[in-house]
Amino acid sequence: MTVRAAAVLVAAAVLVLLLPGWAAAEWNLTKKGSVVTYDGRSLMIDGKRDLFFSGAIHYPRSPPEVWPKLIERAKEGGLNTIETYIFWNAHEPEPGKYNFEGRFDLIKYLKMIQEHDMYAIVRIGPFIQAEWNHGGLPYWLREIDHIIFRANNDPYKKEMEKFVRFIVQKLKDAELFASQGGPIILTQIENEYGNIKKDHATDGDKYLEWAAQMALSTQTGVPWIMCKQSSAPGEVIPTCNGRHCGDTWTLRDKNKPMLWTENWTQQFRAYGDQVAMRSAEDIAYAVLRFFAKGGSLVNYYMYHGGTNFGRTGASYVLTGYYDEAPMDEYGMYKEPKFGHLRDLHNVIRSYQKAFLLGKHSSEILGHGYEAHIFELPEENLCLSFLSNNNTGEDGTVIFRGEKHYVPSRSVSILAGCKNVVYNTKRVFVQHNERSYHTSEVTSKNNQWEMYSEKIPKYRDTKVRMKEPLEQFNQTKDASDYLWYTTSFRLESDDLPFRNDIRPVLQVKSSAHSMMGFANDAFVGCARGSKQVKGFMFEKPVDLKVGVNHVVLLSSTMGMKDSGGELAEVKSGIQECLIQGLNTGTLDLQVNGWGHKAALEGEDKEIYSEKGVGKVQWKPAENGRAATWYKRYFDEPDGDDPVVLDMSSMDKGMIFVNGEGVGRYWVSYRTLAGTPSQALYHIPRPFLKSKDNLLVVFEEEMGKPDGILVQTVTRDDICLFISEHNPGQIKTWDTDGDKIKLIAEDHSRRGTLMCPPEKTIQEVVFASFGNPEGMCGNFTVGTCHTPNAKQIVEKECLGKPSCMLPVDHTVYGADINCQSTTATLGVQVRCGGGKKGA
Repeated sequence: MTVRAAAVLVAAAVLVLLLPGWAAAEWNLTKKGSVVTYDGRSLMIDGKRDLFFSGAIHYPRSPPEVWPKLIERAKEGGLNTIETYIFWNAHEPEPGKYNFEGRFDLIKYLKMIQEHDMYAIVRIGPFIQAEWNHGGLPYWLREIDHIIFRANNDPYKKEMEKFVRFIVQKLKDAELFASQGGPIILTQIENEYGNIKKDHATDGDKYLEWAAQMALSTQTGVPWIMCKQSSAPGEVIPTCNGRHCGDTWTLRDKNKPMLWTENWTQQFRAYGDQVAMRSAEDIAYAVLRFFAKGGSLVNYYMYHGGTNFGRTGASYVLTGYYDEAPMDEYGMYKEPKFGHLRDLHNVIRSYQKAFLLGKHSSEILGHGYEAHIFELPEENLCLSFLSNNNTGEDGTVIFRGEKHYVPSRSVSILAGCKNVVYNTKRVFVQHNERSYHTSEVTSKNNQWEMYSEKIPKYRDTKVRMKEPLEQFNQTKDASDYLWYTTSFRLESDDLPFRNDIRPVLQVKSSAHSMMGFANDAFVGCARGSKQVKGFMFEKPVDLKVGVNHVVLLSSTMGMKDSGGELAEVKSGIQECLIQGLNTGTLDLQVNGWGHKAALEGEDKEIYSEKGVGKVQWKPAENGRAATWYKRYFDEPDGDDPVVLDMSSMDKGMIFVNGEGVGRYWVSYRTLAGTPSQALYHIPRPFLKSKDNLLVVFEEEMGKPDGILVQTVTRDDICLFISEHNPGQIKTWDTDGDKIKLIAEDHSRRGTLMCPPEKTIQEVVFASFGNPEGMCGNFTVGTCHTPNAKQIVEKECLGKPSCMLPVDHTVYGADINCQSTTATLGVQVRCGGGKKGA
């Protein structure tokens, strides 16, 4: 099924054929467009049932120049739908002042989806969470009297309704709803309200009822949804968010279809988190479990995460977003996740008639084993899903008189309820691994200059109060930074008599990090974490007889993105003491404080060509706190993605040609001792061929001359396939609205395929027997066959692709070796030709 590029006239009345016992919902339509309906089985477009494989790709997290490639690759991955949130704080940064330019050109993005013959799901919210700053809510909402976010609260409902109606009208004006011939088939109101409903007691139900009725009253001509709920008011469809919706979620209203709006392709990461990878096998297993129970729409969150540019990420969230999605942060295929899910989509869609129109039944085949069957006897169609839900237990089941081997925690698809055509645990697609290549432009004219932020004194500030003020109220979310300054006098009797004893500056903060200065000298930094509220800054300081100046640079890494108390979250200094004086502890909390929001470099925009000349730059010195650094560099050759390796730096912000690349925090390490994120993406649309201005603000003691400009490839590709894998390798093609099988290979083979215009240059690893590890880090096992590498080299070197048999006799392997898994493990490296993702 494809979206019609041009609107078509429809009859005033549409007959929808329903199976017995199903109730349908229908919406009033405009003069032109498609009828979008639903019942307890599925969504329907013009009365025809369809399957919806959707992927979340957020328009602000990639430049517009990249959108076509991302959409094309999503379609190549077997998707027919793109999902996106709408980002209120990006579109309305000030009340009544709107921004739909550049990365925020929503209309252009949705039209591009339509041009690619794909559907769209628009999640208006307008609260979205999305690990996005303030959950997508504009900061200025906080300053409205008596407002309570996402509650049965008149001030909030007034602003929410105004924005929702504004967006709906903007989409209508562009004729983007399916009822107008556009791509949008679903719209969402609110977002995961169950997470905070308890915070608003019974008023939460009243608020949801109001939100549902308000949304329906906009008459978009397409259904509305509410996610992460088992029920929803009126005609609004509740949907599931999570990892295993087929087994953990119950839909209470059987007249509404089972829709999965967030199938998490990994765990999003905050600074300090360990890498959390979700396997392709587990995602595929979850999808088929959901479809086996009657689901008909799945949306991968995220299918491509992209980058939290500038200051857009929520508190502590990495700048790189969902890098382990089927398309990584740079838009490259993440294999085997991309290919394994693509194969799943193609298999299901090729048998969708039996699946969508067949009678559904189920059978228990043993402990943890079950079958779900979809039969259409009048057309001799049958499709079944055999599930083994046991962990660590492979098994064989008898289904309709035949034995079927089903690996642990897997689902097999049986065409004709007889032949295995797909198993979630058996991956036949290649794996790939990223490699990074330092560009020659790193060392070419690698001349850094610096400008040190002026450390303000109390007398330099205009906002003065007895106590330190709350940070967000001062910065208005226009900057991450707030300077706090205070001064005090000490007498000689106050200071320690011994030279080896130094007073300690102790500050309790609810911000995310802090730098301290005493009498213009940098004394150190401290930070908090996403898991613990607040932190303590404790550093020894050098004080003197007379007037002393203490200056604190408090910073946040985004605003909190969720929670019932979102409007009340505070930041900044809560307590400030000087300990270790002869006269006891000096409490500075009510000493009188000056405040200055934002950095001087931010105010003057010295990170841009128009502002770079507003300050005096000088030759750079490493290890300077609160310092701006700049250099120029040329764009690396080719079109591979470009990154900055910031391993030599600590914490701050990156700008290229005036574009905010994002926050970096290399000094925040995981428990394993590695930086949470050291590589930061510079999209090529941000670059010119020559003389790109790179500006970095370093908070701590980083060394800019160690920054590397690198390019990224996925030229290391791998196979890891067992001879014992059941099933066949299939090749699919599209024929109009249908997907058809054009080749079928019952032998066990694996294909290696280089990126376009590249060939296999090197066989890095090859072993048959029981190799271990993963792509990029294979090791031989005890049943290794030494001649495997020579055989692979003969078959593959110099070719853009090669097909390798997975058969122990070909490699001279001992199939009786005690520990053998009869597995072929291969890693090759591609190269030559034009570089590209």
